[in-house]
Amino acid sequence: MQGRMKQHQLLKEEINEVLSCAQVGRIATQNENGYPYIVPVHFVHKDDKLYVHGLIKGQKISNLIRNNKVGFEVDEMGAIIPDYENACDTNTAFRSVIILGSARMVDDPVLKITILNSIVAKYTPQLSHLSFPEKMMKATGIIEIQIIECTGKYYK
Repeated sequence: MQGRMKQHQLLKEEINEVLSCAQVGRIATQNENGYPYIVPVHFVHKDDKLYVHGLIKGQKISNLIRNNKVGFEVDEMGAIIPDYENACDTNTAFRSVIILGSARMVDDPVLKITILNSIVAKYTPQLSHLSFPEKMMKATGIIEIQIIECTGKYYK
């Protein structure tokens, strides 16, 4: 474990708070040439898993079908903490969570609706009364990330 991580490790409750409140996460997959492919996404943290929604087709979907190992990152940046004696010691207040996991596409239509309702509740609760058109449901994919390893750190 990194030295700073030992001193500034988030507790499980704090990690859950970051995952619940963060508006944007970044999912990393591996492309066909072995390079990382990182995409900002909206997501929900539910039942100790992460769920990401988007189109049913695309590079991230193709990548995770080929290799289901993914990385996921969220962060909250706070204020810059200047060191007026040494510019190199200037720091930033932050909280971040890094996840390694395995991903799969959700096929169960009931789970898919449940997750989409959770996403709407998180990002646009004022639209929670609306239903999802069937055509949109067919074009929407849900990625489920089973968390294998999760760490969080902070600085303030």
